[in-house]
Amino acid sequence: MDKQARMSHILNFAKNNTINTGLMAGEVAIVGAGCGELELMTIKAANTVSQATALVYDSLVSHDILTLVSAECERHFVGKRCGQPSAKQDDINALLLALALKGKKVVRLKGGDPHIFGRGAEESLYLAQHGVKSHFVAGVTAALGCASSSHIPLTYRGVARSVTLITGTKQSAQHYDKSARQWLALLQAESTLVFYMGKEQAPSISAGLLAAGCAPQLGVAFVTNGGRRNQIIRYTTVAEMPQQAKNIISSGPTLMIIGEVVQVGHELQTLIEDIDNKSQEAGYAKCE
Repeated sequence: MDKQARMSHILNFAKNNTINTGLMAGEVAIVGAGCGELELMTIKAANTVSQATALVYDSLVSHDILTLVSAECERHFVGKRCGQPSAKQDDINALLLALALKGKKVVRLKGGDPHIFGRGAEESLYLAQHGVKSHFVAGVTAALGCASSSHIPLTYRGVARSVTLITGTKQSAQHYDKSARQWLALLQAESTLVFYMGKEQAPSISAGLLAAGCAPQLGVAFVTNGGRRNQIIRYTTVAEMPQQAKNIISSGPTLMIIGEVVQVGHELQTLIEDIDNKSQEAGYAKCE
C-alpha cells in the first residue's frame, strides 16, 4: 500500500468513527500541516483539510498534502517564507474573512503548528473581531519533527532538562547582545536552543553567543528539509556555524539545534549508520 493509499485508508477510518472536525460553512479552521510530508500530518488535520471548500496555504506545506483537497476546492497560495517575497499579513487576513463571509468552509493551512511562529492567533483574533469564528488544529512543529527525524533528543537526562524555541529572524545588534546573554543563561541551565528561520542570522547568533561566553565547541546541528525524503543534517559548532550556514545552498527550511544534545544525536546517528552498513555487508556476503 503506497503512502496516498494509506492516508486514504486513515481518512476513511476517521470519517467512519465520527471524528468531529467542527468545520462549518462560514467558519475558518487554522490547521497545522506538520513538519515534512503527508504522513506526519495528524488524522484530524487531514480530515479537516479534506472537507475544505477554500484552502489558503503557505510555502512550507508539502505538495502531497494538497492532494487531500477536492478538485472543486478553491486554492489560494499565500507563499509565506522567511526572507522571501510573500503575501502581506493584512491581505491574508482580509482573504480569510472574505472567503468565510461567502459561506466557504475555509482551511488556513500552515507548516508545522499554527501557534509556533505561525501567526495563527493573529489571524484568529482578526476574524473574531469581524464576527467570524475560527478554531485550531494542532500540527507537529519543526522542532519536534526535525529532532525525531535526525535522532537528536531535545531533552536528555543529565544534559538537557528543557527546550527553548526561538525565532531567528533579523534583530538589531543591540537586541542580539541582550538575547545572546539570555541564550547563554538558558544553555547553562541545561536547556536546548532551537532556532526557527535562523540560517541567515547564523553569523549574528554565533557572534552573540561567543561574546556572551559560550563554549566555541558547543554542538550545533542544521536540519534542512526536516521530516522529508531530501532531509540533510549538518553538524558543526557554535564557532563554525557561520561558515556551515553559508555552505547550505538548499532553499528548503532549515532549523538550528544548539546544545549538548547535538553530540548525543550525532553519536546515535553514527551507530545506526554502522548497524545499517553491517547489515548491508552481511546481505552481500549471503549473495556470494
